[in-house]
Amino acid sequence: MISKAKTMEAIMIMYEMFPDAVGELQHKNPFELLIAVILSAQATDVSVNKATPALFSAYPTPEAMAEAPLDDLIDKIKTIGLYRNKGKNIKACAAQLIERFGGEVPKTREELITLPGVGRKTANVVMGDAFGEPAIAVDTHVERVSKRLRICKLDASVTEVEETLMKKVPKELWIKTHHTMIFFGRYHCLARNPKCDICPLLYMCQDGKSRMQAKA
Repeated sequence: MISKAKTMEAIMIMYEMFPDAVGELQHKNPFELLIAVILSAQATDVSVNKATPALFSAYPTPEAMAEAPLDDLIDKIKTIGLYRNKGKNIKACAAQLIERFGGEVPKTREELITLPGVGRKTANVVMGDAFGEPAIAVDTHVERVSKRLRICKLDASVTEVEETLMKKVPKELWIKTHHTMIFFGRYHCLARNPKCDICPLLYMCQDGKSRMQAKA
């Protein structure tokens, strides 16, 4: 694995490449963000953003969504992958927000992960983007970039990737780093066709060097 100093060197270069990296899920409040992140599991932010305006227009509050006919919820999100399970989850999640949290989205990871459809990654996104609580959400992009650059071990679990980044990155930069690594992975260090030939991090990326040598 690369050192803490090398990790920050790489992240600083990513900051320069994507200075305006932010969460791309459209939302107006913590409730909308929570629902959008649940819907984004194994789906693109673009597909979620196409579906949520009609969903939130019809059911703008936990109360409205909890009382919504399940078939209608499913119909409004059917363009998103796993829509049947997600429909059940967002309806159940809304109901639990009312029953257990007074209709408010909880701010702690421990409480968030007790909600239907909410895992650690979703909780971390909501903590960071809705409440400004330091967190690093490890999605496929963050995991891929972390492993390609050897920031973490190649066989590290998602939780281990998160823990490694938390140790190597100052806490006040966790949210910024999370979004920047997502942009770097989504728009530059792609899964199938990474832009190694124009990558400013090629000098420290063994995967990239090997890929370029294979092309030569």
